[in-house]
Amino acid sequence: MSLHWLPNAISILRIFLVVPVGWFIVQSKYDAALAVFFVAGFSDALDGFLAKTFNWHSKLGALLDPLADKLLLTVSFIALWWAALIPAWLAALVVIRDVVIVSGATAYNFLIKPVEGNPTIISKVNTALELLLVLAVLAAAGFGWPPMAAITVLGAAVLVTVVISGIDYVWTWTIKAQEGARENG
Repeated sequence: MSLHWLPNAISILRIFLVVPVGWFIVQSKYDAALAVFFVAGFSDALDGFLAKTFNWHSKLGALLDPLADKLLLTVSFIALWWAALIPAWLAALVVIRDVVIVSGATAYNFLIKPVEGNPTIISKVNTALELLLVLAVLAAAGFGWPPMAAITVLGAAVLVTVVISGIDYVWTWTIKAQEGARENG
């Protein structure tokens, strides 16, 4: 019996966990938010591990996994801002970068050719840092640890990688779009 569907099911579960994470944050239930966010973050690693280890890749999975990540992080950053746990400008940068990436990928997909998304190293680093920042902020709000200095350093690292990866995506996909338009035109 093949379990090739399992990574997709885990991604769908992660999408369903987005609402409770956001709800717990805005309700100041940081311990519950931390627990659910941790499960969601672990599920991201698990579905990726299963897909790579057993070659359980699918077109649906290629859409669901990044969608689940974007939704989880976007809702988390907006909720953390709403709860006054992170500054508005940081939440806005994270959300704007993701909107630009998703909008660009959608436009490319419909106007040029289907997107074969492979995240760059800087994008993977950015996502990991964003996950760590959310975990750290929730842990600090719920349990008083880690110290604010660690959160500030993580926030600065997120800022740097958001800007660099955003510029990298725009630059790379603009070039690909120009090449694709020449091939199609």
